[in-house]
Formats: sequence, structure tokens, C-alpha cells
Amino acid sequence: MTGQPPENRPRQGMDYGETEEVQETHAAIYREKVEPRVGREPLSLWLIATYGLAVFFGGAYLGRYAGNFSGDGLDYLGGAPRVMAKASAGGPEQAAELTPVEKGKKIYSANCATCHQANGLGVAGQYPPLAASEYVDGSTKRLGMIILKGLQGPLTVKGQKYGSAVMQPWEKTLNDQKIADVLTYIRQEWGNKGAPVAAEGIAALRKELAGRVESYTEADLLAVPDDVDLPGGAPPAPTDGAATPGANPPTPQP
Repeated sequence: MTGQPPENRPRQGMDYGETEEVQETHAAIYREKVEPRVGREPLSLWLIATYGLAVFFGGAYLGRYAGNFSGDGLDYLGGAPRVMAKASAGGPEQAAELTPVEKGKKIYSANCATCHQANGLGVAGQYPPLAASEYVDGSTKRLGMIILKGLQGPLTVKGQKYGSAVMQPWEKTLNDQKIADVLTYIRQEWGNKGAPVAAEGIAALRKELAGRVESYTEADLLAVPDDVDLPGGAPPAPTDGAATPGANPPTPQP
């Protein structure tokens, strides 16, 4: 047999005399930072937060003012929506204009129902109710002041205080006819018995309040007498056989 005995053969690739720890050697490599390269810079947290807020408020604004993505809800000039109705059985179809209450309901659903709810009961502690509200059934001038210029600060309705939300002014969003229609709707819905509101009355009030910038407070509204109404509004329909003032007396039947 040739060659050296096993105990005398040279060990290749192994040095048992080394004192360096492999983990310590690699730890030094891990501590080294990667060389910066163009296009690999980390994004600023402020930039991420800014874009996040922009997306959030953009979505909130779209949901608030999208008008349910309906054509008549986004029509600023308030063109009269029309539906097709048959004049008689088998007769030709003709365009029938919606009533102010029907148009006002559409405007309310697109702009007001989020806060005051579809049932007009509002949200406890935040948004006051419109059903049986003294501000809805009372002075139409006071009601027009609220919707044109908005409302700020606490407000007491039906004995409960609401003060956590501020109502925005609608004078730049809705024209006179749309405001009159939505006020007519809320004054005749949910058991309310108020008279209709006319567009000419809103136009006159808009002109009167043109110089005012700030929204109204409860003290401002309470200074308006409850019986002061806007011009042009028709009186409420008589009930229980009561005659309308100025109307012709009923013709006696033989």
C-alpha cells in the first residue's frame, strides 16, 4: 500500500486554528447599507398621508354632492323633470310636469336625506328632525334664511338641543325654484301642514340677504316672528270644511 497514513494526510479547506466566528463576520456584512440608487428612494410619510387625505375628502365630496348621479339632481338650472303619462285609455302619451312636492322630494333625497334622514326624524343629538318641527311649520322667511345662509351653533328643536353639526348654506348650490320646491316638500311631508313656498319669495329673500356672509344662529332665528312669511306662498288648504279667506261662499244646494 502506498501513500501516507490517514493521520498524517494534510487537511484541505479546514483550519481548526481560526478564532473568528462566522456569525460575527457575516454580521458586519449585514450592517452595511445598500448603495443608494436613483429611483429607489423611499416615499415620504407626509406625501402618503397627503394623498390619503385627498382620496378620502374627494370620495366624501363626491358622495355628498353627486346628486345620486341622476340628471335632474345635477341640473343647476332646475329644469322641470317630465314623465310620460297617458291622457286617457288608449290615447296618445303626453308629458306631465311633476308637482313642486314631487320635485322637492327628489332634491331632498339627493341633498338633505343624509343628515335629516328619509323619514325626517334626523339623528339624535346631531341633526334636528324636520317632522313636526317648529322651524319647518313656522315662518317661511325663517326657514328660507336657514337654507340660504346655513346654520351654526346649538339649536333647540322640540325641546331637544342639537349642536354637534353645522348646516351648510345652499344659496350657491340650489336656485330659487329648487329651494322653493324642497321647502314645499318638507312643509307638507311627515304630517307637516305648512303652506307651499314660491320661488319669487326665495328670490326676494336672497336679494335681501345678499350682503350677509356668516351663517345664522339660534338667536338670529328666534328674532324673526313666527308669523312672518315670504311673499308668493299660497295659504294652506282648509280642513274640516273651513273656508279660505277671500274665497266665494259655497252655493247653497236646493
